[in-house]
Amino acid sequence: MRINIVRNLCVAVWCFGLSSVFAAPVIPIAPGTSWRYNMTEEIGKGLNLSNAKADADGKIHLPVLYRLEGTEDVDGKDLLKFEMHRGGTITNTDLLTVDEHGITCWARVNLDGELVKFSPPQTMIAAPLKKGVAWNFDGRAGELKVQQHYDVLGEEKIDVPAGKFQAFRIHGEQTMPNRMLIDRWFAPGVGIVKDVTTMQGAKGDLLQRISLELAEVPKIVERPEVKSDAAPKRIAVSLAKDRFGKPTTTFSSNTPEIYARWQGQRLRQGANVKAVWIAENIGEDFPPDYKVDEASSVAATPTTRGAFTLARPEDGWLPGDYRVEFYVDDVLVDAVEMKIVR
Repeated sequence: MRINIVRNLCVAVWCFGLSSVFAAPVIPIAPGTSWRYNMTEEIGKGLNLSNAKADADGKIHLPVLYRLEGTEDVDGKDLLKFEMHRGGTITNTDLLTVDEHGITCWARVNLDGELVKFSPPQTMIAAPLKKGVAWNFDGRAGELKVQQHYDVLGEEKIDVPAGKFQAFRIHGEQTMPNRMLIDRWFAPGVGIVKDVTTMQGAKGDLLQRISLELAEVPKIVERPEVKSDAAPKRIAVSLAKDRFGKPTTTFSSNTPEIYARWQGQRLRQGANVKAVWIAENIGEDFPPDYKVDEASSVAATPTTRGAFTLARPEDGWLPGDYRVEFYVDDVLVDAVEMKIVR
């Protein structure tokens, strides 16, 4: 379904403003050229995708930097290398070309350093850029099958922190591997000045919405420091009394069901996600760290979400201390302490 903004596909269209005939890039592409954005992240009900704390409006607000680091050779092809910096981490690196056909993404490097190639290369902006132009991407990102359609709806004025711009509005819809809506405002000579990506569940419910607004016009800056320990978790987890309820770690002995919820942030396709309920201390009749139950599921996409449930025993839960361990491909990635009270 991510992510992570962590999205599955290249976002490097933010980098170029092109003339309608694509005679040449009309923004500087010298190494170090950077675009600063204000990012707003909104999470669907009952989900927790980020380590960042939400503000009073219930949304996460963070600055991000998209920067041209130079070029990189991939299969003998010299590609422009754009890095997305967020909170001391490079969340993705996009590798692309710009020519008379438009902007094309050939590969990207994900948060784990894995090179994901696009087959065929993905058109990000198709020439000529004008109202009525449309294009599709029906191919693969690594092993993941992707289907997208884009339309240029026209030109309009837009006001963002960096200023007022005359921009092309581009609307995209993704149908595979998960439903996603993309709205972008592209100003020739500047690049993407606004981008809103909405990820939805099967019934149209909101999973995640990430908005980017240009904070200042592009300029050359030094590469930010990259922290070795700043990478986000592979999954976000929480416990609750119902699937979309408020997270909690304290339950009464008569709680009908306990939900162990998880949301992928950078899972591999086909990853095995498992939850194991452990009773740490529930009386003399049970040994310490007694395994109560376990359940598992397969992640179809990097941002798949799910919930495992544990039903109340006939005589109620035994009071005491418990924990739920979460595993990805049999590797422990997180654990949540919980307590049962009378």
